[in-house]
Amino acid sequence: MAQFAVIGLGSFGATVAKELSSLKHDVIGIDLIKKNVENISEQLTHAVIADATDEVVLKELNIQSSDAVVVAIGEDIEASILCVLHLKNMGVENIWVKAKTSAHHMILSHFKIKKIIHPEEDMGVRVAQALNSPWVSRYMSLGDDHYIVKVIIPLHLRGVNLLGLINKANDIKIILLKRQNKVVCDIQADTTLELNDVLVIEGPVEELKKLSNRFLKA
Repeated sequence: MAQFAVIGLGSFGATVAKELSSLKHDVIGIDLIKKNVENISEQLTHAVIADATDEVVLKELNIQSSDAVVVAIGEDIEASILCVLHLKNMGVENIWVKAKTSAHHMILSHFKIKKIIHPEEDMGVRVAQALNSPWVSRYMSLGDDHYIVKVIIPLHLRGVNLLGLINKANDIKIILLKRQNKVVCDIQADTTLELNDVLVIEGPVEELKKLSNRFLKA
């Protein structure tokens, strides 16, 4: 179990905090707005109404002992930068920051931040990928045009041999097959697909595209 601090409990920050809490981590959430804190207080280890631009307050909350701090302050770029500056002065190394604009990103890049996050841009990329590859339920880029993708088997592929399907594209690797509550990693040659099987595969994007016609075929 790790300890995290999330500063700024708007839509993005609250989502991060709740997800970390659901993963059984200790999470302290901080926001100046009382309503934001009250909305999430029962789901976190601690939820505090406080000014994160005050270094004394951050020290009193023992933020420096966190394994990581997420600065999710939204519209107030000055407050975000001031908060990050205080965290760096306190010796916090693992800082993730939500950036609102390219100028905000540029300033943050000078602080050697662990990760700068652009939620709106990231979501835009995901929407574009979903439109481009509607057969993919989820995806993760591994760099160098390699992806891990999750697909849900449609009706027209029920009864199709799994390895026969994948072998139509080169360099595609099967990571796992999930059928109802059972996860199978050792795929047998005679495995046939069933409706709503979940398949996780990895490979170069061009080879993954070759499979799309099979998954989308009516």
